[in-house]
Amino acid sequence: MRTFGFSEFLFILEAAKWTVALSMIAFIGGAIGGLLIALSRTSENRVGKLLAGGFIRFFQGTPLLLQLFLVFFGAPVLGMDINPWVAAGVALILNSSAFLGEIWRGCIEAIPSGQWEAALALNLRYRARMRYVILPQAFKIALAPTVGYMVQIIKGTSLAAIIGFAEVTRSGQIINNATFQPLMVFSVVAAIYFLLCWPLSLLAARMERRHNAALAH
Repeated sequence: MRTFGFSEFLFILEAAKWTVALSMIAFIGGAIGGLLIALSRTSENRVGKLLAGGFIRFFQGTPLLLQLFLVFFGAPVLGMDINPWVAAGVALILNSSAFLGEIWRGCIEAIPSGQWEAALALNLRYRARMRYVILPQAFKIALAPTVGYMVQIIKGTSLAAIIGFAEVTRSGQIINNATFQPLMVFSVVAAIYFLLCWPLSLLAARMERRHNAALAH
């Protein structure tokens, strides 16, 4: 039986780069999807609103773990060869799209009605209203909750260990199976997640305070 040592620590730490990479893929893909969802939810197109609403209800109403299973085990049934990396990326992008879309919908709708009315008075079409008037203001409101949600994405990547994706949690499981020192191993895993998430939490809180202070003035 192996003893937990520096090489085992480095093995887990090395896996942090895959956690970060998967988190970035989920955030970038989710940001693109989330923007489309938010715009659909606030558009004048009824069909787009209904489809976006159904997408959000499904992905917010089911566990991320189930979504990972559906992608990983469902793709082969449909004749698509898929590996844990792709499955984890797709599931996390879809999940992040739903949550970011709803966050950003709230930010768009938080813009005072006077701004919407002013854009209409200028006879701006929907696309121009959103691009030049609404979205620039909504962006400032959305910064803090978006950074805060990145913490949830990082923590969500741990579920990818279930389908064999070798990120921090999966690497911890591998080392634990070799050393049988779960307290030591998973304390290191928890510490790595904390170091990844804590700065983002502080940044989100700081942004929120600055935004509230700006509103107060």
